[in-house]
Amino acid sequence: MDIRTETVEGCQCVFLKGRLDIAGTQSVDLKFTTLTSTRRQPVMVDLSEVDFISSIGMRLLVANAKTLHATGAKMVLVRPQQVVLEVLCTAGIDQLIPITASASDAAAILKPASG
Repeated sequence: MDIRTETVEGCQCVFLKGRLDIAGTQSVDLKFTTLTSTRRQPVMVDLSEVDFISSIGMRLLVANAKTLHATGAKMVLVRPQQVVLEVLCTAGIDQLIPITASASDAAAILKPASG
């Protein structure tokens, strides 16, 4: 499992690549938490290169999203592959964490409206 971060559409984006199964989740857990919930800032998580997600992978996403929410920040999941999207929706994760098809849609959710 690979993890990297960069600024996309003016927001922090964490890119995950590989399988969010037991081994993959364990390999990125600490770094993912450091890059997301401990920063207490809005974050998008790009899942376009995640080809499998298990319950432990979903737990990682939900736990960090809940921690962010408690600090007033949000997490948005971006561009999951179809099979991953189906698993997330079947598990109801889309009811807890917004899922978008593009970084610009995610940024619109994460950035406060100007005005």
